[in-house]
Amino acid sequence: GKRNGKTRISILWHRTLMEFIKNIDDMMKKIFGLWPELLWINDESLRTKTAETWKLALLKSVLTIEDLQKIPFTLLCGPDLQVSFMAHKRCVVHVAYEPAKKMQMFFKDELPINMDHVIAGAILADVGKLLEYEIKDGKSCVGNYGKYLRHPFSGVSLAEQCGVPAEVCHIIAAHAGEGDLVKRSTEAYIVHHADFMTFLPFKDRLKI
Repeated sequence: GKRNGKTRISILWHRTLMEFIKNIDDMMKKIFGLWPELLWINDESLRTKTAETWKLALLKSVLTIEDLQKIPFTLLCGPDLQVSFMAHKRCVVHVAYEPAKKMQMFFKDELPINMDHVIAGAILADVGKLLEYEIKDGKSCVGNYGKYLRHPFSGVSLAEQCGVPAEVCHIIAAHAGEGDLVKRSTEAYIVHHADFMTFLPFKDRLKI
C-alpha cells in the first residue's frame, strides 16, 4: 500500500545516508547527521560546499551542535520560545522544498526553479547565526560580531570561502529583511517566504 511504499523509500534513504557517511570524516558525519536534507542536493559539488560551509561555521563559532538543538531559533519572540534553532532551520528546508516542487508541477517551464539551489539556500540561510550568536549565562544572545554583521552578511562570507556559487549566496543574502532592498531570484523568494511564514506566527499572530 501507500504507507508501505513510503516506508520502503524511507529505509532506502536511510541506507543511502549511512553508506555516504561511512566515507567522510568525523566532523562531516556530524554535519550530515545534523542536516540529513543535504542528501536532497543532487549536485555533489554543491552538496559538499554546503556541508563545508556548516563545518567552517562550527569551527569558527562558540556554539556547538548540541547548542543548536537547544537554543531558540530566534531572539525576537521573547524568552519563552521553545522551538529550537535546528527544528526551525530544518522546517524551513522542508517548507521551501514542497511548494517549490508544486510550483514546478503546475508552472513547468514558465517559471524555472533550480531545486538544488532552493535546498542549499534554505540549509545555509541562517548559517551566519553561528557567528552572530553567543552564549552568556546559559542563554543565547547577539555577540559583538553579530552587532556589526547580521547573519545574512556573515553567512555569505562563510559560503563564499567554501566556493558556494553566487546563485546560492544570493539566497543567503536576500532571505531576511535586507533582501527587500534587492530583486530576489525565484529561489530566493521561495526560501524567504518559507523562513518568514514559519517565523512571523511566533512573533506576531492574531490571538483571541
